[in-house]
Amino acid sequence: MKDLAFLDELNPAQYQAVTDVEGPQMIVAGAGSGKTRVLTYRLAFIISQGFAEPQEMLALTFTNKAAKEMRERITKLVGQQAKSIQMGTFHSVFARLLRNDAEKLGYTRNFTIYDDDDQTSSVGAIIKELKYDDKVIKPRAVLNFISKAKTKLFTPEQAKAQITADDEFGQKALMVYKIYQDRLFKANAMDFDDLLMKPLELFEKFPEILVKYQNFFKFIMVDEYQDTNHAQYMITKLLAVKHGNICVVGDDAQSIYAFRGANIQNILNFRSDFPKLKVYKLEQNYRSTKVIVEAANGVIKYNKNQLEKNVFTQNESGELILVMECESEQEEGKKVADKIRELKQTQNFFNKDFALLYRTNSQSRALEDALRRVGLKYKIFGGTSFYKRKEIKDIVAYLRISINPDDEQALKRIINYPTRGISDATVTNILGFAAQHRISFWEAIKRANEVGLIARAVNSVNQFVTLVESFHKIAAEHTAFSAVETIIKATSILKDLHTEGTPESLVRWENVQELINSAKEYSEAIPAEADKLDAYLAEISLFTDAEDKDGETDYVTLMTIHSAKGLEFKTVFLVGLEDGLFPSFTSFETPQDLEEERRLFYVAITRAEKILLISYAKSRSRWGKTQYNEPSRFLHEIDSKFLQVSRSSKFGGTLGNRTTPLTNRPANVSNPTPIPSADTFVASPVELLAAGQIVIHQKFGIGKILTIEGSAEQRKANVNFDKEGQRVLLLKYAKLQIIK
Repeated sequence: MKDLAFLDELNPAQYQAVTDVEGPQMIVAGAGSGKTRVLTYRLAFIISQGFAEPQEMLALTFTNKAAKEMRERITKLVGQQAKSIQMGTFHSVFARLLRNDAEKLGYTRNFTIYDDDDQTSSVGAIIKELKYDDKVIKPRAVLNFISKAKTKLFTPEQAKAQITADDEFGQKALMVYKIYQDRLFKANAMDFDDLLMKPLELFEKFPEILVKYQNFFKFIMVDEYQDTNHAQYMITKLLAVKHGNICVVGDDAQSIYAFRGANIQNILNFRSDFPKLKVYKLEQNYRSTKVIVEAANGVIKYNKNQLEKNVFTQNESGELILVMECESEQEEGKKVADKIRELKQTQNFFNKDFALLYRTNSQSRALEDALRRVGLKYKIFGGTSFYKRKEIKDIVAYLRISINPDDEQALKRIINYPTRGISDATVTNILGFAAQHRISFWEAIKRANEVGLIARAVNSVNQFVTLVESFHKIAAEHTAFSAVETIIKATSILKDLHTEGTPESLVRWENVQELINSAKEYSEAIPAEADKLDAYLAEISLFTDAEDKDGETDYVTLMTIHSAKGLEFKTVFLVGLEDGLFPSFTSFETPQDLEEERRLFYVAITRAEKILLISYAKSRSRWGKTQYNEPSRFLHEIDSKFLQVSRSSKFGGTLGNRTTPLTNRPANVSNPTPIPSADTFVASPVELLAAGQIVIHQKFGIGKILTIEGSAEQRKANVNFDKEGQRVLLLKYAKLQIIK
């Protein structure tokens, strides 16, 4: 029996969740309830008591940052054996497992993982080859179509059954999907969605592999289970069949990623898959004041579809929530900036103590203008992440071809960078040769002397082949750090950046140095047998914007509420609380959509530790016109005793005098634009449809007609739907109702 002193730090509910480890369990972790501590201590407890060897434990998270933090904490508790736990994001863990058996699916173990840019480039090229109009059939929209299909485990053939006859976009996107998947396979590559889809394909085709992992993983734990999609649900359910020791952790009240494929029913219906389920509830909030916690509870109780819990806190009562009524978004920005300066003076806060959260990215402009005017430093999250910067992507492309020279996207990126005398015309000729002979781009490059190039071009290409083959040997024989350092020096990219001699090139040079540091940290953190370049690449290819390293700076944080999940700030400004903006206009369509918006509001409220300020604008510019708004219905779901209202100084409003609390009103206040139900839906005559109109489609929801083209039976509308993006619909089949 090893030292269990760490258990003394837990409250009774946490203690039960940590120490009862056998059988199916669900830990419902309310906001700020110490979830990470419980996850960490639970894993440490299992190891310390000998229930399983560390390598027999599978711990799945949604960010690399969360996995890294948990592993570091466990290491402090039980030592270096914590490094052997199979821990990481769904994508990183199953990328590692796939490499063991990739050959069975026709891949090599060194398959490449395409990132967003690779996918966009590949899909864009296919759209161009098919001669589709990329202003209508946009690469990002097509990728969204493909991702949704894969999340539902639909192959191109299965996705075909989901597309209606009038959906021209869907028909074309399906064609791109078919070709794209074929290109991925030929390039020995997978995209992020494949990392979840392919394991299930492997388990289905080779049941003995599924049985192997079912036997091996004795304990499975899934963090943020409310955010799992169908593929993630299927994987974890299958792996837990043998031992039944599965523990899912999450909070249904914070399920806000339906647009990414997350299915809240996974957590709500978990008991149906595991009838002997034990449920533990972490209900004590350690983060926020009583006012903030109870206000959040008052909001979320309006959702019918939820797990019962009673979140409470023993923290101080704290300040009332200040609601700032503003005349416009410009006044909203000014009030926010002025309030930040005031709190910095009166509370001795720093810029980093403030977060400005909003529903949509477009809201940041007026806030930025106001912050700049008063000299407040700020940073918008969602900009270019470290691993998406050009110089880093160039280096990573070299690393990728070092383990997988068939990676066409990586080859195209660096075949002539730094310049080595291989022109665009030469590349085009080689690509044509590859297509003609049905071989990969790399095979064609190696046969450059057969392409019909001039002697100088052949010589340049052959030198490139020699370089890549030397990198392949380095990747096989060196540790990740040694391989990265050696390959970077051999590419001459550092020399190229140094020779340029500009301030911008110096920053890029420093970024490349930081990548070397990243590889060194990786090599020092993992067991020697796993310290290889392919594993390091799999790790960094799955990093997200929010996980970038950044220097310690003092800035106001601006981000969408979705990006803020899991974070906390002393002071939170929640801006744009207007019906039609938050909750969003599209959420009025179904009760389920409105409940998701309410969960998003709950997440926003519970990011605040000490002070929460909410603002709304009576008028806001949208689509180039001034729109007049009602306060969000969510404001009227907060008990008035927790609110203090500051009215616009320019004109009277409906919320009473300054400092007068808001009164509650029912959740069914009038919408800016009523949404017709299925019973009342009547398609408008085709001849009345025109560009600029707001319309509704029974399947795709609300959208704006951008253009109408063609005549007679070929007349079609390009509609930008709020949820589904742009769709080209044949009006002969499409049924659209004009609502504005």
